[in-house]
Amino acid sequence: MTIVERFLKYVSFDTQSAEDAETTPSTEKQWALARFLKEELEGIGLTEVEIDEHAYVYATLPANTDKPLPTVGFIAHMDTSPDCSGKDVKPRIVKDYDGGDIVLDEAAGIVTSPKKFPELLDHVGEDIIVTDGHTLLGADDKAGIAEIVQAMAYLIAHPEIKHGRIRVGFNPDEEIGLGAHRFNVEKFGCDFAYTMDGGELGELEFENFNAASAKVEVTGVSVHPGYAKNKMVNAARVATEYASLMPAAETPERTAEYEGFYHLLGMSGNVEKASLTYIIRDHDRARFEERKEYAAAVGELLNKKYGAGTVKVTLADQYYNMREKVEPVMHIIDTALDAMKDCGIQPRVRAIRGGTDGAQLSFKGLPCPNIFAGGLNFHGPHEFLPIPSLEKASMVVVKICERVGRN
Repeated sequence: MTIVERFLKYVSFDTQSAEDAETTPSTEKQWALARFLKEELEGIGLTEVEIDEHAYVYATLPANTDKPLPTVGFIAHMDTSPDCSGKDVKPRIVKDYDGGDIVLDEAAGIVTSPKKFPELLDHVGEDIIVTDGHTLLGADDKAGIAEIVQAMAYLIAHPEIKHGRIRVGFNPDEEIGLGAHRFNVEKFGCDFAYTMDGGELGELEFENFNAASAKVEVTGVSVHPGYAKNKMVNAARVATEYASLMPAAETPERTAEYEGFYHLLGMSGNVEKASLTYIIRDHDRARFEERKEYAAAVGELLNKKYGAGTVKVTLADQYYNMREKVEPVMHIIDTALDAMKDCGIQPRVRAIRGGTDGAQLSFKGLPCPNIFAGGLNFHGPHEFLPIPSLEKASMVVVKICERVGRN
């Protein structure tokens, strides 16, 4: 089976995760892909293949040499983002992309244009997988899964490539920040690992945001509007006031590189009750703590204005910058960089403006930088995946295993 065939099969599964669920996985439908992957991994010849009670899939490619070598792992997530539907994905391959607009749905006027997405122009002449304009594609991170599975199949078919013990892990719920929470690092048993969950060809990431969530709950006082003067507290209006007090220039759409932000994910409410949900991000740990303090302080300011207990701000840390855990073992970065160069890829070391399971895993004792999976414009209908990037990412996995096998 080709890597493209694998990928197209995986995106046929709707694996969208859900923010407010209290189970792991957060959606029952993620189990279907987990079970399929278990069968597939067994079918290509991996051992110790299992699914645990939370739909985490683990497998082993045994060493084919007696030489003592570190155990390396490769990880990808099965879920897709709650931001956009992943149901009934209808992928299409654009052959030999010509650099122009890609019409996704002519009738609906949905077009992916290099005028808005100039990164398309880096892939002129390549075959590109796109959506029909009504769902995301799912390259985040089903491309990563396909790359890992294909690499394992390649190594099995090429026993002349000597390697140590290799572990594979696929997890649910990365998109809601919970992918690594129940990942069994001890069972995985690796000296280090890589997530295949980055974007553009050549990306290598070992820095990421510090991350927290903020839930703002507003309790109002409902009174007949005809007699409401000096009595009513309109929860919906207080919620909008809270939002107006957050720094307008510190949002995702106005920041880049190492700049942090407050991101309003959603809001709802009426006179009696209202709520806002934020995520807070910053690469710098001290600035991250200041951002959380500000979010809480805005709530207290409104409580002084409208009465104690009107606004409740609940903050929860999600993950931290993995750099501090990777720096002591920088040889794993050198191995990945050399593997890319082996494949003729120019590495692009960058900081993640987001998170990755690798950040949480690094703090659980498994150093785990992130390697490109090849897709772009994640979490929306303009997502696309250049096929050469998909293929090269899989060969980077092979080359990492080969390089570790030379130690």
